[in-house]
Order: sequence, then structure tokens, then C-alpha cells
Amino acid sequence: MRPKRPQTPKKPIPDAPQLTSAIRGVRRAWLPAILLALWPARSPALEPGDRVAVCGDSITEQRVYTVFIEDYLLMCQPVRVGSVQQIGWSGEALPGLLGRIGSDVLPFHPTVVTTLYGMNDGGYKPTRPDTVAAFRKNTASAIRAFKAAGARLVVVGSPGAVDTDRFKTWFAAGCSPDAYNQTLYDLGQAARAAAGQEGAEWVDVHGAMMDAMARAKAKYGPDYFIAPDGVHPAPNGQLVMAYAFLRAMGCSGRIGTITIDAASGEATASGGHRIIASSPGRTEVESERYPFCFTDDPAYPESTRSILSCLAFNADLNRFILVVTHAPSRMKVSWGGVSRAYSADELARGVNLAGDFLENPFSQAFARVHVLVAAQQAYETPAVKGLLNGMGATRRYFPERQGAFDDMQAAVLQKDTQLFGDCRAAVLPVRHVIELAAAPAP
Repeated sequence: MRPKRPQTPKKPIPDAPQLTSAIRGVRRAWLPAILLALWPARSPALEPGDRVAVCGDSITEQRVYTVFIEDYLLMCQPVRVGSVQQIGWSGEALPGLLGRIGSDVLPFHPTVVTTLYGMNDGGYKPTRPDTVAAFRKNTASAIRAFKAAGARLVVVGSPGAVDTDRFKTWFAAGCSPDAYNQTLYDLGQAARAAAGQEGAEWVDVHGAMMDAMARAKAKYGPDYFIAPDGVHPAPNGQLVMAYAFLRAMGCSGRIGTITIDAASGEATASGGHRIIASSPGRTEVESERYPFCFTDDPAYPESTRSILSCLAFNADLNRFILVVTHAPSRMKVSWGGVSRAYSADELARGVNLAGDFLENPFSQAFARVHVLVAAQQAYETPAVKGLLNGMGATRRYFPERQGAFDDMQAAVLQKDTQLFGDCRAAVLPVRHVIELAAAPAP
């Protein structure tokens, strides 16, 4: 069940001093940071027409990181996927997934599957060898089942992390945040071993969340949270999970590059973008590919924007680059009603519009598609948990009515296809203007 929104005062995040004591539960924070820094960009793993199924427990059924993933795949990257489905089930552990793959997942014929399990599999207890062994065995079984059914790519996520300040022992008497994050880490390593054994991709969601959480709590203070109840991430934590999975799926982060000669006004654009008109000081562009936009309320500490300074999302996945040549020593760039000044050297190297202009000409178009994606995935929860799963459990009692079950299954899938098509159709080209003007020295 999706947690209720915490009653946080609606005010900007205060600048908090650096914590002087060690942050609980981040004893390995340096390790994920090093691993992420050394994590190379991958060759694209997605292929045109891929059907992506995102499986998991209640964290998946929250429909937040799953919506971010679909948003990105629809609007931000060049590979035209065939579909994206959210297939989460609240309270589920891996044995539950194994029991419903045939009824709930395979009817969508996925070619790419992601899994995010372990939060419930660990039992909210300190690490136990039998729990780790069972998780590895069940992870391997799930990978084999998906591959046998035609999945080309299976991306196994390690379990996420519990909030080092919000996780309470009422989840399991005597299990501290430190202890349960250790359990989740150990389960993640078991999943890594299973993925290596079965030829699947593994992604360290746990390490990414621990690293971002440590950085954010150091910046904003210990009251900052990534999960209001300690377990179910808010949008900030969900963005970290989406980031990890998108990287694992090989998304390059190249939204596009606009190059403008400040002296002549001539401009060029990379694929997905087209120069409509250009003159000194003004360039009009039409873009089919959007930068990822952060549309939630920045006044809330749990907003996606609050975590951006602690996560390499824009640098790794959201590069919409403006290059200006022959610029004077300093220039003002105006885009969508917002202006920023840059040095000639910065502009020659390229500045990331997506990271520097969070409010931009794509924000409204992105938000419209985001609402449709959320509606599609909201349909998928009852469609999967009620209709597809219910039919799978009931078919055996009515052998003479298999045709009726087949018709109902086809109707459920057709409705989902229609909703995904509505999302895709809403991704319309956006026209926007980049204005350049000389700026005074700072």
C-alpha cells in the first residue's frame, strides 16, 4: 500500500550544517560512491520494440520509480520501446512472484524484465544464512522462468535501503536500521551471484540509495528522509531507484546537443532536434526528444529536486547540451523565461540545459505525459492483481470456459496497449527558443 504523504510544512529545505557525527547505517557509504564513480556508461541494451515489465513488491506497486522509468523511456531516449508495464504486488517476496509469473507477467510477452525484491524476503530481521540462500535460489529461478518465456534481458535489482533515521523497530522487534541494511546488502550480493550464474544483469540499487541518502543527510541534516515510514521511498528515493535501473538498461543519457555560433547565428542540432530558425542572439528549435523534467513540488523535502545535488542523474542520464562558439567573454542564456550567465569557456565546453534550467519549455509537455503514464500504471494494478491473477487462479475450475477466459485476458491486455498508446501519442514535438546576449562581468 502506498504510504500517506507526510504532513511536512510546505517550506523550502533549510540549509543544514554538515553532520558532525557519523550517519547511522552508512558504514559502507564510501564504497557505493567509488563504485558509482567507476561505473562506465554502457552500450544501449534496449532494442526497438522491447516490451518492458517492471516487477516487484509494494515499493513497485507505489508506481513512482516505475512511472519515472516509463517517462524516461517514452520521452528521453531514442529507442522506441513497444510497451512498459508495472507489475507490483504489495507485501510480496520472491516466492510470490514465482507463483504468478505465468498468470501476471508472461501474458505481456516481455522481452526486458526488471525485478526489485528483498525488502520482504529479509523478514525485517538480521541476516540469516538460510534467508540469503533462499533468496539466491529464488532469484535464479525467476531469471530462468523469464528467459524460458522469451525475455532477452533480465535486470535484477538488489533490494533498496531502509531510511537510517525513519526505520523503526516496530517493523521487527530488535532489528535496527543498521542491521536491516546489512541484511539487504547481503541479499543483494546473493542476487548478484544468481544473476552472474544465470546470465542476467545485476544493478546495485542498495548501494545507490545508501550513497545518495548519506550525501543528502549530510547536506540537509538527519531530519531529511528518503522513506517517510523507513521502508517505502518518497519520490526522492524513487528517483534514485529509477536512475539505477535506467543505467542498467543501457540508457546513454544523451538527450541532444544544440550548437550555436554566437557571431554568425548559425546553429546545428543532433538527432531528435531540428533547427527551425536561427539568427544572432535567437535560435528556435523543435525537439522530439525531451529532457527529463522534475515536476513535483520543490518545497517538499521529499521532492525529486532535493536529491539532485546528491545524485548524478542529470550528468549521467539527462544531458541536453548547449554549445556556443565565438562567444564574448560572458553571455546570458535565456530559455523558457529563465536566464543564466556563463563564461565563454563554459559555453565552448557545453552547458547542460536540463540540469541548469529545471523549469524549462518542456516542463508542461512532460507533465502532461507523466499524468497519462501514471493513469496507465494505476490501471495495471487492478488489471494484474484482480483480473489476470484471478483468471489464472480460476481457470482450472472451468475447463469448458477457456475461450471466455482467453477473451477476457485479451481485453485486459488490449486496454493496457491502448493506454500505453495514448501515452506515446502525447509525446508531441516541443518548439522552444534559446536566446543569447552579452552579459556583464560578475
